[in-house]
Amino acid sequence: MASKPKPTAMTSSDDRTVKAAQAVLRGKSKKGRFASLLPFLGPAFIASVAYVDPGNFATNIAGGAEFGYTLLWVIVASNLMAILIQTLSAKLGIATGLNLAEQCRKHFRPGFVKFLWVLMELVAMATDLAEFLGAAIGFNLLLHIPLWLAGILTGITTFLILGLERKGFRPLEAVISAMVGVVAVSYVIETIIDKPDWGNVLYHAVVPTLKGPESVILATGILGATVMPHAIFLHSALMQGRVKVKKPAQLKRLFRFELADVLIAMSVASLINGAMLIMAASAFHSQGLTNVGSIQEAYKTLEPLLGKAAQSVFAISLLASGLSSASVGTMAGQVIMQGFLHLDIPVWIRRLVTMVPSMIVIAIGLDPSRTLVISQVLLSFGLPFAIIPLVIFTSQKKIMGALVNHKITTILASGVAGLIVVLNIYLLYTTFTGG
Repeated sequence: MASKPKPTAMTSSDDRTVKAAQAVLRGKSKKGRFASLLPFLGPAFIASVAYVDPGNFATNIAGGAEFGYTLLWVIVASNLMAILIQTLSAKLGIATGLNLAEQCRKHFRPGFVKFLWVLMELVAMATDLAEFLGAAIGFNLLLHIPLWLAGILTGITTFLILGLERKGFRPLEAVISAMVGVVAVSYVIETIIDKPDWGNVLYHAVVPTLKGPESVILATGILGATVMPHAIFLHSALMQGRVKVKKPAQLKRLFRFELADVLIAMSVASLINGAMLIMAASAFHSQGLTNVGSIQEAYKTLEPLLGKAAQSVFAISLLASGLSSASVGTMAGQVIMQGFLHLDIPVWIRRLVTMVPSMIVIAIGLDPSRTLVISQVLLSFGLPFAIIPLVIFTSQKKIMGALVNHKITTILASGVAGLIVVLNIYLLYTTFTGG
């Protein structure tokens, strides 16, 4: 029998965060501007993990190795789209107290809701497969242990991370944000080591350039697969009921603080993605190594080019990315099941079940990098069914109240949704036809 999930118990750190946020929203806080922002930071950083997961490693490394700095502008454009979509997702949770999956359940017909649930569960499984394999590869490269043992270690570590949920939202946000920080610092180190051509970096970051059909396909892969469906569902859930306010003025102020959270988190994710491509361009493309097609190849090639330190830093960044994104993927799966079905299962059971496909891939000896890439194709099927409902709901005043989209926001969001859908259709076409 379906049941609504029990609310997470508030811990002392959560309680302090919420009280500090409410004081700021009511104008009773005497803290400075940065200190006033701190209680609101966190949700967007968890959602941003989807933008620096192992799938991004594979795509950005391939793009940088084959085309140098040429596709940097695609990452910049992707980040702007991500900011808009994640802002709408957060706004939906703030304005309605319901997440995107719950809104779908409330407003769509039961048959369509079941279809959406099945589709999004498949998307969540595909996401989890990629992220779990990425973390396992990270352990494998860093500790030089068999991939099956790395998979078991990944499972244990993600159980420990997810166990932090029992201590409230703040400790989990801190750990996930710290892992994003590890990835960021790792790529700062990589960038210093590989000494990129900063003139070319700045030029290609703002000037759209393509080099033949292959670059179009790869640009489509970077841009079309950037906004992940599970991150859209998760961000709306992270904001629902986090800080409860009802007055329109306070709702608008809360949304402005969350907008700052989104801008900071998505900008960090964009810089990390840009650094991945810059590293590949500087280390591989400049040496004529344009066919670095897998994460393992990139790792092995780094040592003779940049030294063992660069190789180790790369493995650490991949591990932090895989562990954080695998944990966040499990959280998103929980949100999807709860929202569409009002059915809640313990997170450790979901983590255990979603480990099975990854362990099977490892056990039968499939190429993990290739499997990681294939899993991204399924995400393309699910993306329109996340973005289009989000734009529909946030553009309706009866649903959003004081936080309804401005007309220009709806137009921009509709354009972004249409562009992403077209690009994903093109990505699927080229994937299945070999075009």
